[in-house]
Amino acid sequence: MSDAPIELFRRLTHGLYVVGVAHDGRRDGFTAGWITQVTFQPLLLALSINPTHASYPLLVAAGAFTVNVLRRGQFELARHFGTLSGRDTDKLAGQRWAPGPGGAPILLDAAACLECRVAARHAAGDHELVVAQVTGGRVLVAAAAPMTYAETGNLDGSAALFPGSFGPGA
Repeated sequence: MSDAPIELFRRLTHGLYVVGVAHDGRRDGFTAGWITQVTFQPLLLALSINPTHASYPLLVAAGAFTVNVLRRGQFELARHFGTLSGRDTDKLAGQRWAPGPGGAPILLDAAACLECRVAARHAAGDHELVVAQVTGGRVLVAAAAPMTYAETGNLDGSAALFPGSFGPGA
């Protein structure tokens, strides 16, 4: 048995999502695993995003985004949005999607979709924590079980990013 950070953090349970963004006629989406509900009143969630990603400027400029809840078994969809860059590829080409109220993509094959308006942004290490108010959404496939981050293995290459141990400078 191991107590390495990667072994411990891979056991935290959370879903897998495709976040859709749109601004000034441009659209993109990216796979995200770090999204969680923050409060009930108002209904807020938090999203962790790497500011170097192609989707980041669109999210900031629009001040809004969608969260598409992936269904169990949608590994290829997670791979598609998680391994291609929006700088080089139209990730929505060939996908079933529709624009949400602000234009951000809603994936029609997802289990559910939430529409969000940015309320605050905070620096958080190598990512930015975005707090957003949920303004709408809908269940798209009622019987679908949500996909979990653990189902993706090392799809995002995060195994190389974890420190080898806990402690200062690790």
